[in-house]
Amino acid sequence: MTTEALDAALRERGLRATPQRRSVLRAVAELGHATPEEVCDFVETEAGQAGSGESVNLSTVYRSLELMEKIGVVSHTHLTHGSPTYQVADHVNHLHLVCRGCGRIDEADLDLAVPFAEAVRAATGFETDLAHLSLHGTCADCRGVARPAGHGHGHPHD
Repeated sequence: MTTEALDAALRERGLRATPQRRSVLRAVAELGHATPEEVCDFVETEAGQAGSGESVNLSTVYRSLELMEKIGVVSHTHLTHGSPTYQVADHVNHLHLVCRGCGRIDEADLDLAVPFAEAVRAATGFETDLAHLSLHGTCADCRGVARPAGHGHGHPHD
């Protein structure tokens, strides 16, 4: 998702594309999986390095993320018991694999969960939102076993 796409999505709804909203989206895109606090820190650091003096507070970040989720630009999932984690909406077609040992967040193909979701629907009538699914466990590195070929390193997450 580019800032131009954000601008267009906001304009379609009669909303302004503010520098703060653009900065928040840039942070989410850059960080991959980010809590509002991480987004706020990223924006503050970026503003400091650029010498722009453009500041953003945490409540602005929350409001921006909420608006961007409402218009389909970002999506969130709960990877920990803390704050939700945001990512750009065009990057949601994967499972989140959260390691309890090191905190790494890996991704796996969403198709792996389809048989599970179908079994849940057949047994209970419940329709699962797979885009918000996260699995918690222990990664291959923490277990001391080899990673399957082609499996990435994931994203460290505090």
